[in-house]
Order: sequence, then structure tokens, then C-alpha cells
Amino acid sequence: MFVEEIMVKDVITIERTTLIRTALELLEKHRIRHIPVIDENDYVVGIVADRDIRDASPSIFQPGDDKKELEQPVSTIMTAPVITIMSYDLMADAAVVLYDNDISALPVVSSDEKLVGILTETNVLHTLVKMTGANQPSSQIDVVIPNLSGQLAELSLIFKEKGTNVISVLLFPHSDTDKQVLSFRVQTMDPRRLISAIEEKGYTVQWPRTPEPGS
Repeated sequence: MFVEEIMVKDVITIERTTLIRTALELLEKHRIRHIPVIDENDYVVGIVADRDIRDASPSIFQPGDDKKELEQPVSTIMTAPVITIMSYDLMADAAVVLYDNDISALPVVSSDEKLVGILTETNVLHTLVKMTGANQPSSQIDVVIPNLSGQLAELSLIFKEKGTNVISVLLFPHSDTDKQVLSFRVQTMDPRRLISAIEEKGYTVQWPRTPEPGS
């Protein structure tokens, strides 16, 4: 999936000379957390986050009503230079950039480096939920497999034989480096017969956990 498919395209922007007070009003009005700062040619020159404004705002414990900090231009608090991504980058690559840099938003630029959107961690999270099918009536089955080829095909055959659709499949590392965990989301609310069939093939089902006898 490409960034342009999930990014916010109607982006609220400001300029370097925009007052911090105005930026704060835009954040509150549009219920957003980040505003890209652009120049007259739509090139991204900075980004302002809600936490930048909080850090610049007077403390509620400060005596008086001196708000002069909010009358400064956003250029005094914006983050620059800015990490950006291209609209044709893959969502997974964008997620890695967010993760590696511990940031919550990425301005999206076109091939000529002009702003065309913004991608936030919320956009990525919502997309992952939809891609995995976690928001659909379903069950998750985690199966421990040896780190050998052909395991996915064998397990998929079990679901086919039981007439159960697989919504998504994810692969996770196991504490034992000779093993991995395949996480299936399947279109059933009662996975017990599937679990039994999987265990009959010699696999260990890590989730759901089978209740201990007498528990």
C-alpha cells in the first residue's frame, strides 16, 4: 500500500511568520496535532507540533496574564529541517521512518518536493487495523512453526479443508530462533475445531491458550 492511499490530502499549513497563537487556534479548531510550515512555493521548511506550542506557552502557574510568548512567529519553535516521505513510498517504509525517528507525523511531498499531504501515526494505525481484519468479527490463532519452508502452505490447507476463510496472516519471531509464529486471523468466532485440526498435525497453538484441565 502506498502512502498516497492513506495520507491526509487536505493539509492545514502555516508560514514561518505565522504567530504561535494562530497555530494554536488552528490545532484546536481542526483537532490536529501537527501543522507543516511551507514557503511561498509549497516547499516544506518546518513542522509545528502541539507539544512545541505547549513548551512555548506560559505556565498556568505563571503570575499575571503575560502571553507574549504566543505572539512570536512559529519559526522560533518549529522543527527544521523536516523528515519527509514521498507520496509513492510504501506505507511500511513510512512506518519504519516514524518508528526509527520517534516522531508522530511525516509531511508527504511529490517528486518535485512540494507538499501534497501528511501522514500520521494514527493513519498508519487505522490502516493496520483494517489490513489485519482486527475490526471484523473474527478469531486470532497463533501457531508456532519450525523455521522451514512450506509451513504456511500446510496450515493454509487445514483452513481450506475446514471451509474457513483466512482474513490475514502475520509472521512474528519466536524466543527460539529455530521457530517462528504465524498469526492467522480467521473468519469464525469459534476456532476450536481449527485448533484441534492444527494440533493434530503436530503444531503448537500459542493463542488462544487451551484451558488447563479442571480450570
